[in-house]
Amino acid sequence: MSTLVHSVRLVDDDHVTDDAWILFDRGRVAARGSGPARPDADERIDGGGGCLTPGFVDIHGHGGAGVSYDDGPDAIRSARALHLSHGTTRAVVSLVTASLDDLAARAAMVADLAEHDDTILGSHLEGPFLDPGHKGAHTESLLRAPDAASVSRLIEAGRGTIRQITLAPELPGALEAITRLTRAGVVVAIGHTDADADAARQAFDAGASVLTHAFNAMRGIHHRAPGPVVAALRDPRVTLELIADGVHVDLDVVATAFAAAGGRIALVTDAMAAAGSTDGRYELGGLAVTVADGIARLADGGSIAGSTLTQDEALRRVVAAGVALPTAVSSLTTVPARAIGRPDLGRLDTGAIADAVLLDDALNVLRVWVAGAGV
Repeated sequence: MSTLVHSVRLVDDDHVTDDAWILFDRGRVAARGSGPARPDADERIDGGGGCLTPGFVDIHGHGGAGVSYDDGPDAIRSARALHLSHGTTRAVVSLVTASLDDLAARAAMVADLAEHDDTILGSHLEGPFLDPGHKGAHTESLLRAPDAASVSRLIEAGRGTIRQITLAPELPGALEAITRLTRAGVVVAIGHTDADADAARQAFDAGASVLTHAFNAMRGIHHRAPGPVVAALRDPRVTLELIADGVHVDLDVVATAFAAAGGRIALVTDAMAAAGSTDGRYELGGLAVTVADGIARLADGGSIAGSTLTQDEALRRVVAAGVALPTAVSSLTTVPARAIGRPDLGRLDTGAIADAVLLDDALNVLRVWVAGAGV
């Protein structure tokens, strides 16, 4: 069935087209334009002057709707449904640190799901190759250096679906692991790290291309010790993840990062089970988490333990902070898609996969389409 969505502000490819229309047919964008001349379609939807964007792509999230992705296929489906309703049409399933056996089994489980669900883009292993001093919500006893055997085992378990691995580049064997992983088609992100700017630059030269939740679980910016964030901001090869919930990073700092590297900022949720759910007690990676006023913290020590963010809320927050709407939309669409090697996603040009989100003037989600089908 073909669907025509008209009378919208189309925000795509860093541009806004007023009084736009777009035609979805057979899962793709069949045509697009502006003005009153519109093609026929089986279904016609008046967008009412709302904002139509590509579907959002989240490359770092751990769950929602009361469950964690680590809990298995049913949990992944439930949490994905929650985030889909908030505009995230495609997502990488992030898995927290676990034993090598458990992590390999979970990567294989995600590979099985990805075979039958195109909206699951694969897995992101956030651990176990992390710095204990910047562990955040990861179990310290399970952290380890990235030896060759462990890296190979995880790659094999994922069967080509591990999209991203976060590691600390200062660990023994890390630079060799970066080379091995990138040759296997895995995007390497540096994070949960004690790396200084020089160590970060060495990792980027070795092939790492993402900074996991910039500013969090790493050295901050000092005028005599710029740290990994400045190294990433100055390197055009690197995409910086940001969690724009106003808790992980002050929104003025978020806006400053956009000003420095707007085309390389990927807004991620890092959402844990409480996203779309209530305050209370939860678990993340075997660690107890307390959520109060929408803020998740470890019960032991009080470290931030993921977020309760959705990507539409991230969009509203960064736009309110002064980031231009087209730039903000790109940070939810084309930038994260490109970062994980899927430049076919996050766009609405003719021939593209028809993933789209219709938002009202306040940037609240009204309608969502995946491959041209309303959800």
